[in-house]
This record gives sequence, C-alpha cells and structure tokens, in this order.
Amino acid sequence: MTETLTLSSLPLFPLGTVLFPGGVLPLRVFEVRYLDMIGKCYKTGAPFGVVALTQGAEVRQPAAPAEAFHAIGTLSTIETLEQPQPGLMLIRCRGLQRFHIRERHQLKHGLWVADVERLEPDRPVAIPDDLQGAAQALHRVILSLQARQGDPLPIEGPFLLDDCGWVANRWCELLPMPLALKQQLMELDNPLIRLELVSDVLARTGIAP
Repeated sequence: MTETLTLSSLPLFPLGTVLFPGGVLPLRVFEVRYLDMIGKCYKTGAPFGVVALTQGAEVRQPAAPAEAFHAIGTLSTIETLEQPQPGLMLIRCRGLQRFHIRERHQLKHGLWVADVERLEPDRPVAIPDDLQGAAQALHRVILSLQARQGDPLPIEGPFLLDDCGWVANRWCELLPMPLALKQQLMELDNPLIRLELVSDVLARTGIAP
C-alpha cells in the first residue's frame, strides 16, 4: 500500500451515529481521553476517525459493556472549536473519506487508535430522471432550513444536488433510519444504488415520489 492510501495510529471516536462523507457533525467533548486528542487534531489539522458503535456507549460507564464498533468509518476534520469552560470542547466536524480498519488497539487511558486503509471516494454520478424526486425534495428541505435563523445548518455547501452520492448521503443523515441501516448504506461503494435505496424509503414515507 502506498502511504497516501494508509494512515497509522489514527485516533478513533466511537459514536452512536454514522458520519457520511461531506456531512457535518457537532460534538460536545468532555471525556479526558478525547480532550487531548481533539486539541492536538485541531492544532495540527490532522483528522480523526468516526466509527459507529455496535456495542457499548459513547461515554464510558462502569456497568456498560465494552466498546465495539464497525470496521468501516469516516475520516473527520475539525472546522470549529470552542472551549466555553475547562474540560469542555464544542466542535463542529466535516466528514471526509471513508476508511477500513486494518488493526486497532486501545491505549491505557481508553483512546482507540487504528491503522486504516482509505477507501475510494464516491465517483460523481449524475442523478437519473427516475430519481430526480429525491434531489428536488432535498432542495426544498435545504431552502426551508436556510429560511430559519439560529443554529447552524445540518447541511453545508457546496450543494451538489445533481450528484447521486451527495444527495443520498444527506438523506441518510436526515432520515430517522436505524443505525445499522445507515452503516450499510454508508459502506456501499455504488452511489447510484445508495440513492435508489434511499429513494425507496422516501417513497414509502411519502416525502418524495
């Protein structure tokens, strides 16, 4: 493997959510094992990995089962960081490229690190006519969100409403689907198939034809 495709000792953040490439993720960080890691990543511009939990909780608890998580996750970079008080960081992250964990181990203070292989990003695929309803419905959602004032938008530009992967990913973030289904959709290498499956969900719920 070339160095450009692999990352060694990537710090991981196991969460009860799935981060998609191009997505935004706000986080409240207060566990000691993550505060130092996030601070270093922010200062250096280095990424960390977001992986969805299959067992355990986001915050370590004495009675909780041991953490276990999926082997495929998404690189994340920190766009903003605020520290309103000691021991608390408020960060906003952006999903980058998917990766596959080759080896993982947990450090003494509880932080997981892994050697990972980056996966190929979605190739651009134009949205076919029969799936345009998904893009049009997403455009309406974005316009509705932009009309509101207050919290930052859960979707950030550039708005690639003509791209299968981007539209499918944003719907996966917005729709109240089970975590396991979101993970399966994120792992799909074909963005057209991902959008077809999402469009089926939109049709069943009446959001888009």
